[in-house]
Amino acid sequence: MVRVDVTLDGAGILASCRVEGHAAWGRRGRDLVCAAVSVLTRSALRTLAGRKGIRLRGAAPERGLVWMEVEYDTEGRDFLAAAGTFLVEGLRSVSEMYPRCCSMTIGTMGNRDSGSRVED
Repeated sequence: MVRVDVTLDGAGILASCRVEGHAAWGRRGRDLVCAAVSVLTRSALRTLAGRKGIRLRGAAPERGLVWMEVEYDTEGRDFLAAAGTFLVEGLRSVSEMYPRCCSMTIGTMGNRDSGSRVED
């Protein structure tokens, strides 16, 4: 199963995202759930990397693992808010369409239990 763990800051903007595991929906290289999650997270990493006003730490060091931590200033706030929302809503859609293959937890900084939970 793919496990998605998202943390939002107090303003509801993406602070971190960790995606780990394999969906086991299809054969390696033909798994649509893994492909969807991979495209969303890797595109977010590429989109945010080097963007003015956004400080990004993250990597996709191996198959089945992608993580990122994001900080921003006033210049990067709006861009990160939009890109983060796109990422979170895309991942939420995958977890809702394929709940046996992908679980998602969304929390806020300093208060993991107050976030919404989308799981099988």
